[in-house]
Amino acid sequence: MANKEIMTVNMGPQHPSTHGVLRLVIELDGEVIEKITPHIGYLHRGVEKLSEHRTYHQAMTLTDRLDYLAPMSNNLGYVLAVEKLLGLEVPERAQTIRVIMAELTRLKSHLVWLACHALDIGAMTVFLYCFREREQIMSMYEKLSGARMTSSYFRVGGLSQDVYDGFEADVRRVVDEFPGYFDVYEGLLTKNTIWLQRTIGNGVISAEDAIDYGITGPALRGSGVDWDLRRDNPYSGYEKYSFKVPVGEKCDTFDRYKVRLVEMREAINIIRQALASLKPGPVLADCPKVCYPPKENVYNTIEGLIHHFKIASEGFSAPEGEVYQSVEAPKGELGYYLVSDGGTKPYRMRIRPPSFVNLGAIEKMAKGSMIADLVAVIGTLDIVLGEIDR
Repeated sequence: MANKEIMTVNMGPQHPSTHGVLRLVIELDGEVIEKITPHIGYLHRGVEKLSEHRTYHQAMTLTDRLDYLAPMSNNLGYVLAVEKLLGLEVPERAQTIRVIMAELTRLKSHLVWLACHALDIGAMTVFLYCFREREQIMSMYEKLSGARMTSSYFRVGGLSQDVYDGFEADVRRVVDEFPGYFDVYEGLLTKNTIWLQRTIGNGVISAEDAIDYGITGPALRGSGVDWDLRRDNPYSGYEKYSFKVPVGEKCDTFDRYKVRLVEMREAINIIRQALASLKPGPVLADCPKVCYPPKENVYNTIEGLIHHFKIASEGFSAPEGEVYQSVEAPKGELGYYLVSDGGTKPYRMRIRPPSFVNLGAIEKMAKGSMIADLVAVIGTLDIVLGEIDR
């Protein structure tokens, strides 16, 4: 057997499919991948350490910037962790609206994944369609929170305010129209010869290996592991909703594509159920020492203004202790570990970002493949460097 001549090349960080902030050092035998070493840190933000110097309310604004394609999922995990630390009960209406927004966030995150994944492999039309549909959800984000991406709509104890007039009509429009869009995406890709050749048998990772690497989310379910935190460790009332958890069989890029498409349909199913169960009521817990007062009180009474100023400037004290809370974010298990020393700021905060953990399996998935197939492997992981370089 002839000796191998290994060539080392850089892919990224300037490569389009590595999104400008991921560098892969690849060792090649011809065009066959022998080894991959991810190099990260081009986008480091220090979110965890910054949070330790801000009150619990102030730190939430930093979580928007983790997976910036799914800010409300990041917010949800954080406020649930703080509420767990406080033992705070959230009103039912606030929980239902949180579920609706979390699933809309899942939709818009998966739409960006599909758009970019398809574009990386060469499908331009799907990219344009996905961004067109995503715009409907972005407009709802803006009307609800005032921002298209860095939403900060959730609060410790509930929501910053109730939904706007016409919110339910906008949600129903999404529920009614989006299944037809999903049919269009599948019509363009699912039986497309080029798409099948680029995805079937690509990036294979067995269920055992996926578990060993700590992979979560659609990437794990694509390997045939039936695990979803919304069902298996429910939060925010997810135990009340009926939905299917899709799993793959061949553990490849095509299976992960199919899993995410089914998840988009199931997100619509959950939103439909949540909308039907949405009842009038408060959207913030009755806990003046922790929660901001209603804006009407802040604007019209001196007591409300003083109350708001005191919480905004000083924060609230949390009991000593430590908690871990995770949610099923669009990319997998997003977890927050908080340690309190009894003060108004987290003594320690650590984040378990799914993109960071999932990226660790890239060599296992791509080794032995052609370098041209690596783009599809990166796309199928659906990573966002904001939470990798947190």
